[in-house]
Amino acid sequence: MTTRVWDYLAEYEQERDDILDAVDTVFRSGLLVLGESVRGFEREYADYHGVRHCVSCDNGTNAIVLALRALGVGPGDEVITVSNTAAPTVIAIDQVGATPVFVDIRPDDYLMDTSQVEAAITSRTKCLLPVHLYGQCVNMAPLEALAAKHDLALLEDCAQSHGARHHGRLAGTMGDAAAFSFYPTKVLGAYGDGGATITNDDQVEANLRRLRYYGMEKQYYVTSTPGHNSRLDEVHAEILRRKLTRFDSYLAARRRVADRYAEGLADTSLVLPSITPGNDHVYYLYVVRHPKRDEIIERLEAYDIMLNVSYRWPVHTMSGFAHLGYETGSLPVTERLADEIFSLPMYASLSEDVQDKVISAIREVLATI
Repeated sequence: MTTRVWDYLAEYEQERDDILDAVDTVFRSGLLVLGESVRGFEREYADYHGVRHCVSCDNGTNAIVLALRALGVGPGDEVITVSNTAAPTVIAIDQVGATPVFVDIRPDDYLMDTSQVEAAITSRTKCLLPVHLYGQCVNMAPLEALAAKHDLALLEDCAQSHGARHHGRLAGTMGDAAAFSFYPTKVLGAYGDGGATITNDDQVEANLRRLRYYGMEKQYYVTSTPGHNSRLDEVHAEILRRKLTRFDSYLAARRRVADRYAEGLADTSLVLPSITPGNDHVYYLYVVRHPKRDEIIERLEAYDIMLNVSYRWPVHTMSGFAHLGYETGSLPVTERLADEIFSLPMYASLSEDVQDKVISAIREVLATI
């Protein structure tokens, strides 16, 4: 059987009865859009984070789009972020008419190098958008200070960091707002697309609710700026409610998988994940490094192991963002690491047998390159 970076089938077998009951609950409710499942999930997800508000939407990209708009970011503004991220982070900035401005990343944890941010701030800067990548948080204290000093919005991209903590604070609770994705691969994933934004700001919450529903505050009447049709489906919301009750067990399982990788690969030439002091890593991805990355991935295919690279092409090198004017070499750490990083299988239901197969195969390949 092919081993992939992510697979949901074992988890589905374990949770099948509850998942199907969630679907039946929605279908029997008589309300398929913005009903009790969505309202319940929003309450419970806000409560989990200890914040006042959660506004769900249809996917993680639109969670960022809606959050940026709700924070007043738009045409002519600049948003400082990183190029080592999934393209939707930057696509969302482009969608609101703003310009992404990139800073480099740190070589140890692959996260935003916050020491470079202040030099990137201009009179057009409106928002700082750190990406809590792979399952752990950016160093937020310098960004919080800069946001206060320069009167900037601070939006956290938490698509890969559900449940991660930074000096005891949950990812998503350190800025003005935070965007989450519930794409199936995520630490808390639906059985399709989904997203949400959390915030403690009442006005941001009101903006989000209006913008995710065409710009309407009451049915069929657009009150101000037109918005989107960006509603979370009731079925996915109900599934997420059920899975949220098991969320801490998912985190514990991922950490057990990470511990077994650390033990099984400790004496190899792979660079294993580095946990930044003060962070509790949730291992959305288990990202390793090696200068012969492509050869390793190719040779593992003979063992029927298919691995991913997150991310092979930094956003600033993509032809679709050539208009931003970044030259090769402008973000040297990001570019160097993009040639070396790759992800090992990581999900809560990954069996020890499958993980042992991966560890053994990697050790055999590394011994001969």
